Amino acid sequence: MSVVNITNARQNLYQLVRDVNSSSEPVLIYNNNGNNAVLISENDWNAIQETLYLQSVPDMTESIKKAADEPIEEFTPYDPEDEW
Repeated sequence: MSVVNITNARQNLYQLVRDVNSSSEPVLIYNNNGNNAVLISENDWNAIQETLYLQSVPDMTESIKKAADEPIEEFTPYDPEDEW
């Protein structure tokens, strides 16, 4: 994770936003008061929120792990014509 002080972040905000969007690497922005922040891309933020939501669904994590352990030969191919 990159680290930048708040003064430099303010001066280079447009470049920092471009960097986090192109690299998906967060930037820690710090100040002398210890009130730090982390700058991340909107896509990364949305992915974090989705992960947190999915983990909040009861038994979702266990269901995903169970599916990952199933042999690929047992998977049912996706058919867009099937009704859900």
